[in-house]
Amino acid sequence: MFPAFTPTISQLADRCPEERFTKPTVAILGASTDRSKYGNRAVRAYARLGYEVYPVHPSAPEIEGHRAYRSVLDVPVPRLDRISIYLPPEIGLKLIDEIAHKPASEVWFNPGSESDGLVERAQALGLNVVQGCSIVDIGVNPHQLD
Repeated sequence: MFPAFTPTISQLADRCPEERFTKPTVAILGASTDRSKYGNRAVRAYARLGYEVYPVHPSAPEIEGHRAYRSVLDVPVPRLDRISIYLPPEIGLKLIDEIAHKPASEVWFNPGSESDGLVERAQALGLNVVQGCSIVDIGVNPHQLD
């Protein structure tokens, strides 16, 4: 298992003074109301570890007790520690410019959300791209979230 994500000193320094001692933040793009989907499991995993979770869904008002936002740009924090994506690559390509306008330390493309073109575009926009399972990265087995 991987250790839980803890912001580095440089990531904390990037935060404004009032944010330096707050919970780490994550936006889940592709958050789902269906508890069997990884976009829902991610919401639960991050919340369990104390993250401030911002589910992003085009129509759901709430996911797992967290207010959902129609767009990552609607998330009410100036900077996120992490954006975790659970969308098909063709949808990700449509949203990547919007994602680039929301400052985040890391943008995670979870299995099935990435494509060569999408990753190349994200990197060209200057995003800190990570490819892998963000749930596993924080030390949670997604299969134990049933």
